[in-house]
Amino acid sequence: DGSNGGNPMGFLIHFNDGTDIYFAGDTALTYDMRLIGEAGGVDLALLPIGDNFTMGPDDAVQAAQFVQAKRVIPIHYNTFPPIKQDAQAFAQKLRNAADIDCTVLAPGSQFTL
Repeated sequence: DGSNGGNPMGFLIHFNDGTDIYFAGDTALTYDMRLIGEAGGVDLALLPIGDNFTMGPDDAVQAAQFVQAKRVIPIHYNTFPPIKQDAQAFAQKLRNAADIDCTVLAPGSQFTL
C-alpha cells in the first residue's frame, strides 16, 4: 500500500559452534558487505535475487563474493511478477563467476548446514 516498511537491513548471526550465517533481508548490494568478508566470511548467505525491490542476480553474485560466502541460498524472488527470476540460472552464474555453492530451495523445504 506504499506505507513505510522500515529500514532495510540484514542480520549476521554467529552460532556457538562457529557457524556464521548472513541474512541480507530486503537489501541491495552495499560496499559494507565487504566488512563481513574481511572479518572471516560466512558459511551461508541468504541473498535476495528479485531485482526490483532488492538486489538482483548479478549484484547477489557480487554480494556473495563480498561476504566470502561458502554457500548461498537465493531468497525474495518469484512471489509475484515484478520479482520473477530463474534461480537455477543464478546458481549456475554464482558457481561460474565465484565458485560458490548454491542451494535453491522449493517453498516449504528445509536445508541443514
